Amino acid sequence: MTELTEVLIESDKVFEGRLISVRKDTVRLPNGRTSTREVVVHPGAVAVVPMLEDGRVILVKQYRHAVGKILMEIPAGTLYPDETPEECALRELREEVGYAAGRLEKLTSVYLAPGYSTELIHLFLSTDLQPAEGETDEDEFLKPVTLTLDEAVAQIANGEIQDAKTVAALLLVWSKQISRKITGKPSDFQEGGK
Repeated sequence: MTELTEVLIESDKVFEGRLISVRKDTVRLPNGRTSTREVVVHPGAVAVVPMLEDGRVILVKQYRHAVGKILMEIPAGTLYPDETPEECALRELREEVGYAAGRLEKLTSVYLAPGYSTELIHLFLSTDLQPAEGETDEDEFLKPVTLTLDEAVAQIANGEIQDAKTVAALLLVWSKQISRKITGKPSDFQEGGK
């Protein structure tokens, strides 16, 4: 689909932070004209739905400065350099909710805001949980919350859960549970959501 592709002409880094950088790109559009794109460069992240043996899920309440309010989210974190998404998911589970996963299943990977950000987030389901030691980041303050999957989906529907990664991951897990009830067998989540 080369008729949709934009060609990079020039790229200037305008900001370098601890977590992200921002660049201003000049691109040639498919019609030959030029335009400017502002891009937030992010190293990528993971988010994981921790599911207890009884089917309840663990979320965390956390104040998010960018939106100025407390959000309910699944445990998540930024990938460290040379860290696999699976390693990051296991680390975040320990740090944010104090559990180790006996089983980790990749649900899919999604771009959170592809109109202006490179962030790709890998979504997982973790089961066979065992209590485990983990330290939260020194600038993170979290409050774990346990809900049934149906309660979490109801909170998505009524607007209480607004975090995009949490909405996507919980609905994927819920869909998987519904499929299992209807067909009697697990739905097929293939690597990378394909």
